[in-house]
Amino acid sequence: MNLKQVLERMMKENSSDLHLKAGMPPVFRIDGSLRPLNEPPLSPEELRQVALQLMPKDQQEVFANEKELDFAIGVAGLGRFRVNVYMQRSSVALALRSIPVSIKKVDELLLPPVIKELSLRHRGLLLVTGTTGSGKSTTLAAMMEHINESDSRNIITVEDPIEFLFRDKKSIISQREVGTDTKSFGAALKHVLRQDPDVILIGEIRDKTTLNTALQAADTGHMVFSTLHTLNAAETINRIISFFPPHQHEHVRIQLASTLVGVISLRLLPKADGKGRVPATEIMINTATVKEYLLDPLKTLLIPQLIEEGTSQYGMQSFDQSILRHYKDGVITYETALMHVTNVDDFKLRLRGVENTGETRGWDQFGGGKK
Repeated sequence: MNLKQVLERMMKENSSDLHLKAGMPPVFRIDGSLRPLNEPPLSPEELRQVALQLMPKDQQEVFANEKELDFAIGVAGLGRFRVNVYMQRSSVALALRSIPVSIKKVDELLLPPVIKELSLRHRGLLLVTGTTGSGKSTTLAAMMEHINESDSRNIITVEDPIEFLFRDKKSIISQREVGTDTKSFGAALKHVLRQDPDVILIGEIRDKTTLNTALQAADTGHMVFSTLHTLNAAETINRIISFFPPHQHEHVRIQLASTLVGVISLRLLPKADGKGRVPATEIMINTATVKEYLLDPLKTLLIPQLIEEGTSQYGMQSFDQSILRHYKDGVITYETALMHVTNVDDFKLRLRGVENTGETRGWDQFGGGKK
């Protein structure tokens, strides 16, 4: 197999991911769907040779010991790719994700404008959440680039691996890769506060140590960005608290109430014209009322209602409000909307303009009930 030719075709067909597995032809993921190529099945030896070509000797040694490895590569004339090499049924397999060379702006990604305002905050913790492939890295990159073009700050990133490459504009951006520039997230974050950062980007919060450091950095006057594999704001709060033993939960809630800027959760939906996908976005902003609800375990359950009601005043929005707007704008189909909303029956009522008493606030601007 000629990997460069496959990658060229991947870019031509606007595929986000490439999967290479023994016994199968190369498989593209295009707009969320898997599409095998009309090519001969790959052999274990072919894949082993491909993996060896991609990894220098030190990475080959790590892979031999760990049986899996993350890294990024650049291909001249094509761009950058995030690579995961792993073992399955005693043979090598690879998953490659395309990383755009140019960083799209918040508006180009059809993200809510309030995200630009949130990215320019000077202190606190801002989390971008969603499943794998939901656009978390792309959204974070757009936010970093907005800071880079708008303000003079020292930005330190800790990533595994480095995906988007930034050029210094108004800001200084130092990108550190785990395994190459630092031994681990923990090691990098232990020293990051001595590097005079204004903004710290942590590629992903994976454990209690990383979360603790992120909260402490946010509490000491830094702006911290990171990601979590959670579906929405309510689940994100519960996941953060679950990192800690029960006797620390009250303290963690106090930390969150004082440091959290907000949570941006993403889902990618197929466009009505079949050309690409659009993000449905839930945005929770830590207002005074949200702070109060974060401190009380019972009131935390009511945060989704605050999100729906905080649209006009704070710029918050729920997934269903975001999906309704995309549908009313003709960006997605009715079937796609119903497939991805949180509550199908309520969504249908909104479309017909039937709203329950006490639940109407915040929906007018999303077009509910309009023809």
